[in-house]
Amino acid sequence: MAEFNAAELPQVQAFLQRRFGKEGFALKMRERAKDSVEVLLDNEFIGVIYKDDEDGEVSYDFNMAILQEDL
Repeated sequence: MAEFNAAELPQVQAFLQRRFGKEGFALKMRERAKDSVEVLLDNEFIGVIYKDDEDGEVSYDFNMAILQEDL
């Protein structure tokens, strides 16, 4: 995994807002893990985005857990 930098946050956040048609997304740097950021929707934690830089090609992996009790 590759390290996130602050300049990437607005770009990834804007992508999420466009893709899902929702302005309430926010990304927050994590204190201990530099390869990922927290994803918040309307100030509620919903998942984590990991950054990967393999063979010079950067990608982002969005991981969202859905609890049975939330269904």
